[in-house]
Amino acid sequence: MTATRRRTFPLVPRRPLAGTVFGTQRSLRRGPGSDIAGTRPYRPGDRLSSIDWFASARLSAASGGDEFVVRQTYAEDAPRIVVVLDRRPSMALYDDALPFLSKPRAVREIVAAVVSSARAARAEIGWLEAPADGITWLPPRNTLPAPFVERRLAAPADGGDDSLARAVDHLTRHPTEAPQGTFVFVVSDFLAPPPPSVWRAMVGRGVDVVPVAVRDPVWETSFPDVAGVLLPFAGPDGRDGGGVRLSRGEVADRRAANERRAARLAEDLRRAGLDLVAVDSADPVAVDAAFAAWAARRRLLRRRGGR
Repeated sequence: MTATRRRTFPLVPRRPLAGTVFGTQRSLRRGPGSDIAGTRPYRPGDRLSSIDWFASARLSAASGGDEFVVRQTYAEDAPRIVVVLDRRPSMALYDDALPFLSKPRAVREIVAAVVSSARAARAEIGWLEAPADGITWLPPRNTLPAPFVERRLAAPADGGDDSLARAVDHLTRHPTEAPQGTFVFVVSDFLAPPPPSVWRAMVGRGVDVVPVAVRDPVWETSFPDVAGVLLPFAGPDGRDGGGVRLSRGEVADRRAANERRAARLAEDLRRAGLDLVAVDSADPVAVDAAFAAWAARRRLLRRRGGR
């Protein structure tokens, strides 16, 4: 994972939250914070700085005695983040020697960006994935241990097509670890998109879902005119599959299938009220720009009062 990053992106909630803008969120419980929840009579032991002197003066004048009122505030809780990583074999593609996006490098930069931004926001961050041997779940904490992240990024991409669905099911069964308002960054190429029910399940729980699509813009969301050209081919396990030549009809079919899949995902996300972060490069600057654009869109929607 990238050791040092100079840029972070703000964690902009999908729906307005009371409290400070970034870095802390207002809790429903009373406690130290900056947002006023109300007032109550002074009790021995209360801090003098919490006394509302204007309200106290008005109450004292009305009662004819010395009355003191203290301000109550909402506690400021650190936001929570869960990184959900798709573990299907296609997420291990492609080798740098091939003319495709290197998804492992892109995922590494995405994780670095999210971890850096969580640190800047003083957020708690957790990890969730569904490989072939079960569930890997690290509940949100102050930071993700670097050795843990390195092991998971280097682990085999051996999950099935239901990898995301199983991960989301696990998250649903642990509501206290990812309560309402938790940012859930779902990192996948979405070449095997989860059914719309997966998005509905997360949105219905009140978590703040952020789909992050790691896809090659030329070969996976469209397809170039390469009829008759000998193309390097990689199998689902990432091994070199030699070369392949496609006819014009096969090229057209692949392009149409890729575009339909991308359009279907966009429509499913739109219906769920979700905004996609599209990562089509492993360059750190490009990854940062993708998240910055996502945050800017959310800010604009918030100003317009949209969802």
